[in-house]
Amino acid sequence: MVGTLPDPEPEPGEVRIRVAASGINPGDVKKRQNAFGYGMPFPRVIPHSDGAGTIDRIGQGVARPRIGERVWCYGAQSYRAFGTAAEYVVVPSSQAVPLPDGVPFEQGACLGIPGITAHRAVHAAGPVAGRTLLVQGGAGAVGVCAVGLARLAGARVLATVRSGADAALARAAGAHEVVQYDGRSRDEIIRELRALAPGGMDHVVEVAFGANIDVDCEVLANDGSIAAYATETATPAIPFWPLVFKNVRIFFLGSDDFPQAAKAAAAESINAMLAGGWPGFRIDKRVSLANIAEAHEYVEQRHGNGRAVVLTARSE
Repeated sequence: MVGTLPDPEPEPGEVRIRVAASGINPGDVKKRQNAFGYGMPFPRVIPHSDGAGTIDRIGQGVARPRIGERVWCYGAQSYRAFGTAAEYVVVPSSQAVPLPDGVPFEQGACLGIPGITAHRAVHAAGPVAGRTLLVQGGAGAVGVCAVGLARLAGARVLATVRSGADAALARAAGAHEVVQYDGRSRDEIIRELRALAPGGMDHVVEVAFGANIDVDCEVLANDGSIAAYATETATPAIPFWPLVFKNVRIFFLGSDDFPQAAKAAAAESINAMLAGGWPGFRIDKRVSLANIAEAHEYVEQRHGNGRAVVLTARSE
């Protein structure tokens, strides 16, 4: 339902953003569908955690020069009722990140959940400089960010993708090597990954834990690690003893609950990646706020790796 509410006002330590673009993530759709079984946490929810726009008001304790600043924001609807699918949103000042010059608002609106998840997934097991890192699903929203952030941090980055078009996205983000898996057997994929990294992967960023854990186990080096942020099945089986014998560490990541210091470090690295020339996401769907349902349906139907954004009446 699209309706009208009073404009929000920032509390101490908060800023109000005049929203230009609101990003939609699969998690936003799953919250609406109650896919995780937690129910609706507030009587009314304005959806979407990620967005971008211009700060127009500040709360007590926030530096006045922030007024007029172009920003991207994250966590607007994490443990809060009022997200970015509105003309205005209020967030803690620390969650409104300066948007680099030349980066459009619609790109900024897509950064939060994918970029922060990717950064945590890349760095969960420690520094990656000089190490070999595999990004499973390197053309997805989190995947392309993980590729770029790992490359920025000095890792040798391999990525798996479905198609040739997806391979181009992963390479543009900075992947050194890309392996296409569509139409190929598990054993073929393992052979190619082993040939590209004979010493094994030091770390794997995993988008489909249940489907890929057997492959990950085969290509990981001893004392390697996996950071999983999604799975295609809620109760995946794992090859326990092979993982034990390799001393594999597994990290399960939920972005809402990352430490604030980790989120701040992620935001800094995301901006550095943008400043370094990362072209950003492919945006395939743009709708007005009045047609937000159309954008949610687009995300539900999974039209590939393009992003969907909602543009408000106050957009650039």
